[in-house]
Amino acid sequence: MKETENHLVYLSIGSNLEDRHSNCLKGIHLLGETDPIHILERSPFYMTKPVDYSEQDWFINGVVKIKTTLDPLPLLQVLQEIEKKIGRKSDGIRFGPRILDMDIIFYDDSVLNHAELVIPHPRMHKRCFVLKPLCDIDPGIVHPVFNKTVQSLFSNTDDRDQEVIPYRC
Repeated sequence: MKETENHLVYLSIGSNLEDRHSNCLKGIHLLGETDPIHILERSPFYMTKPVDYSEQDWFINGVVKIKTTLDPLPLLQVLQEIEKKIGRKSDGIRFGPRILDMDIIFYDDSVLNHAELVIPHPRMHKRCFVLKPLCDIDPGIVHPVFNKTVQSLFSNTDDRDQEVIPYRC
């Protein structure tokens, strides 16, 4: 990948601590202020029931579509810096409460298996809180490993206990 190439990237964003909606908006604002990242589109936000670790507050989740010349690992570093600026601590429970969580879901149609980063996100195809907002932006995005659209993945998710409710601020 050339550093000067523009890449189309989908990011998941979520929070379930303090002012969840504001945390997500601050994260998106900081993302938009970061050169060379350009926000192209943002999904609506959803209130979502926690997955994997259920003893916590519901999340506010959404998806952001960006273009950037950053390669995946430098982009991950930018996301982690933004999370820290908003107040995220690294000593939390896995899948537990977070002030801000930003994940790379898709990076072009790349497949990456690195110790620090897996693209496409390894659990996104099971997560309604990722799939629903992705469908709002573009239901025809094709998962490069499963060769299925995000709409198909969303329609066929096994866990119907995952509640995704439109968030009204």
